[in-house]
Amino acid sequence: MEFPVKTGSPVRQKTACAVVPIFEDAGLSGVGKELSRPLKRLITTLKQKKEAPIKLGSTCLVPLIRGTAIQKTLLVGCGKAAQFDGKNFKKATLAAANALKDAKAKEAINYLGYLPVKGLDAYYAARMTIELTHSSFYRFDELKSKKKNKYKLRKLGVAIKDHKLAKVVRQGIKDGQGISAGIDLARDLANRPPNICTPTHLARVAHALTKKHGCLEAKILSERDMKRLGMGALLSVSQGAVEPAKLIILQYKGAEDRVAPVVICGKGITFDTGGISLKPPPKMDEMKFDMGGAASVLGTMAALGQLKPNINVVALIPACENMPSGQATRPGDIVTSMSGQTVEIINTDAEGRLILCDALTYARRYKPRYLIDVATLTGACVIALGHQCTGLFSNNDELALSLLEAGHRTHDPAWRLPVGEEHFESLESNFADFANSGAREGGASIAATFLSKFVESKPWAHLDIAGTAWLSGKNKGATGRPVALLVDFLLNLSERDS
Repeated sequence: MEFPVKTGSPVRQKTACAVVPIFEDAGLSGVGKELSRPLKRLITTLKQKKEAPIKLGSTCLVPLIRGTAIQKTLLVGCGKAAQFDGKNFKKATLAAANALKDAKAKEAINYLGYLPVKGLDAYYAARMTIELTHSSFYRFDELKSKKKNKYKLRKLGVAIKDHKLAKVVRQGIKDGQGISAGIDLARDLANRPPNICTPTHLARVAHALTKKHGCLEAKILSERDMKRLGMGALLSVSQGAVEPAKLIILQYKGAEDRVAPVVICGKGITFDTGGISLKPPPKMDEMKFDMGGAASVLGTMAALGQLKPNINVVALIPACENMPSGQATRPGDIVTSMSGQTVEIINTDAEGRLILCDALTYARRYKPRYLIDVATLTGACVIALGHQCTGLFSNNDELALSLLEAGHRTHDPAWRLPVGEEHFESLESNFADFANSGAREGGASIAATFLSKFVESKPWAHLDIAGTAWLSGKNKGATGRPVALLVDFLLNLSERDS
């Protein structure tokens, strides 16, 4: 889809469909005031009939407006004018995108960001428009024998009143397209069934990204390589599976070699049965989403390959299946991690931390500027935060604040939770250095504390996306979170370095 910038007068802009905001308390404002009187009369009539789409997220498609080059107008309810901030802009933009799918127009112009939005600059308004439109139009049907007709919209203009902002808006569009490509890849990978999206498949996708983007380099470690490195924790998870484990290393080089990289580790359990500690059957099909961390990291790298910021990033993805078999790890087994620390496996369903701890140890060889891991790690995080916020744990306040701000800017929010020695008591073991599972209370913090034992003094953050990586029910599917947060964090880090 194309996203041209539109700076001309709305009256003279020729379009099949204009997306126009309407407010509860102010009616038409901004672009609406510049359009013809017939539209204002139509709004008055709709209000009298109580059919005006003034509530936030409501829409109404109306016909030709005389005196303009507009064929149809999509009125979008934006709530109260004084409360039209970034959050409400997101809801209105998503509602507009959903309505455009049914409008059957091949092109349209979006005027929701025509005037400044409270707390949202022109760059982020444009970027959010692109990301939300892509998200609305995303469809995973690659495995359906009969595919639905594709949506007709091919071009969506982004209208601004101040032509001096055109350069900034174009940058927002460019970055939005790169981030959307990364989100789409993350969603595709997580939505694919586990008989297709195996560790080997993830490795092939990483190699495919290097062919598409010359600034990316991939290296894949086999189980033999991992055994040589002493990754006993990671291999203990995969030993019950037929599918071989992979450690995927994907490097983005956008700065000089002397610049320390940001290392991002993504949990890649392509299917999680729980192992010998078998999960209950209901919703076990959703355990294909347990590689949401890996998917989001690959999506982030795809976005970097397209946007090419001035930064170095290394992605590490430990990928395997967690399966029960005669060879599977048992509760009570003790394994030696790559760090040399021993772990008593109390619960084989606490496997994500086992594969990540060896990846985090391996990551230290890159002498990272920051070390971040992304994982669908604990149900406890879902209980604590629901499905709205990603759980954030960190040993570094500066890093934590940067990630929280990135989540705020992108409306992909995170919430910081505690991690510390007080949680480590729950992991004490009579037989090993510590256990892989502890008390139920504070489970998300306990899991994060386990991971903290493998980062030494490196500035580190853990993103628990168990509640945000996918949706259940009627709209079941991957969300692509937190690609937007991660890319925004990296883009701003690159900008600070420039």
